[in-house]
Amino acid sequence: MLDHFGLYCRNAAVSLPFYRACLAPLGIVVTEEQARFNAAIFMRPGSPVFWWLGEGGAEMAAQAGRSRIHLGFAARTPADVDGFHAAALAAGGTDNGGPGYRRPTCYSAFVLDPDGNNVEAIWQTERRPPEP
Repeated sequence: MLDHFGLYCRNAAVSLPFYRACLAPLGIVVTEEQARFNAAIFMRPGSPVFWWLGEGGAEMAAQAGRSRIHLGFAARTPADVDGFHAAALAAGGTDNGGPGYRRPTCYSAFVLDPDGNNVEAIWQTERRPPEP
């Protein structure tokens, strides 16, 4: 469904290291840096979907975090969720719900990023089909 999505941050020097650290256990890595925008592109190798994160210019960075969002990143195993949560806290994130089962088929963890966005790593044993 998605090709890519983007998120503006106030301070790339804080946000980029945070996301590099907490997304690494999920197999999501920086594939391109864009110094002009103080930004990076994150991808999971083999996936066509990418995520752009950066300041994007003074006018965009000034608005970052005003309308907080929720990001959910797919994990391959429950251990990857644990690794995400630990790495996020070590990189300056704020706990917003430690690793655990939210229902029998869903294991996830939540942190707040440096701009106050709610970030989740989630492992699900089954996926629900999309609503018609």
